[in-house]
Amino acid sequence: MANTIIIPQSMLPEDGRFGSGPSKIRGEQVDALQAGARTLLGTSHRQTPVKQVVASIREGLSAFFHAPDGYEIALGNGGASAFWDMACASLISRRAAFGAYGSFSAKFAASAANAPFLEDPVVYEGEPGTYRLPEFTEDADAYCWAHNETSTGVAAPVQRVAGSLEQGAITLVDGTSAAGALPVDVAETDAYYFSPQKAFGSDGGLWIAVLSPAAVERAASVEQGAKLDGARRWVPPFLSLTSAIANSRKDQTLNTPAVATLVMLENQVRWLNDNGGLAWAAARCAKSASLLYDWAERSQYAQPFVADANARSHSVVTIDLDDAVSANQVVAALRENGIVDTSGYRKLGRNQLRIGVFPSVEPSDVAALTQCVDYVVEHLAD
Repeated sequence: MANTIIIPQSMLPEDGRFGSGPSKIRGEQVDALQAGARTLLGTSHRQTPVKQVVASIREGLSAFFHAPDGYEIALGNGGASAFWDMACASLISRRAAFGAYGSFSAKFAASAANAPFLEDPVVYEGEPGTYRLPEFTEDADAYCWAHNETSTGVAAPVQRVAGSLEQGAITLVDGTSAAGALPVDVAETDAYYFSPQKAFGSDGGLWIAVLSPAAVERAASVEQGAKLDGARRWVPPFLSLTSAIANSRKDQTLNTPAVATLVMLENQVRWLNDNGGLAWAAARCAKSASLLYDWAERSQYAQPFVADANARSHSVVTIDLDDAVSANQVVAALRENGIVDTSGYRKLGRNQLRIGVFPSVEPSDVAALTQCVDYVVEHLAD
């Protein structure tokens, strides 16, 4: 850009943090961190003050997701990427079937393909901008897909594959960019797992899972089998789901967590529940997403990337721009004005904006963002 575009201050949103990276951190979370600096930060995670925070997180998430009887909340170190390897080590008995329709949904399938003690997975692939659920597979003991594909802005249904219960298979759904933003019935899953850096407004480095009794039983069975003489399987302590469950029941993690992450997560869970829980959060995100989709459909230079309106995400919105308008220039101009995290997913390689509309983002800020994008595009042509 030859000249810097200055967006009038009156047009700017109150908080310019948008995008599919970390969710906006609310002032109350910063206050909680400041308070925690005097009472929590630096405390051992096995001491009562931190365990009370973990207990509040587990109780709050159980209420938030309306966890059925017998389901429990477990958490551990490493994020959702670590949980993929944990599932390969502790939850998939022999072979899994995957739905893969973007970068992140494909990564779990790749982890299973690389596990030397598992049979090659069956992968049902969908084109970017669509979703593809796994189909009934005769010898599958686990079905896996992502509730929301973060890279493309596609939301997929969460419902068990017909016949999977009868064959004793479990259902593992990645909810990282969906949990806390999209409606879900966790009873349709055996492990609904996610990292807390999206709708739960915290930092990364943790995984959280809503686990069914079947998942708990499967983990115990797999790990017992790995201890038998001659077993090809090895369950590293860090990837032991039974160990993570045992520690979670004590309101702690196996390894030392980032206490600041726990503090922000606990504050966000309470805030969400106090405002009306999952129904409130999902409605708020749907409102913000509709502002963007409606704007794009009215626009002369933008359109929603996901063609099927029923598959459009209400947590991560992807908007294609006409070739005459450079998304990179738009993103750069927005960043110069303090509006960040609007870049498309680099590996997708499209002329695109990608905008996170998690619960902490005010819908009025999203509306202001659309006006700012229009202003930038108009002045790029000058």
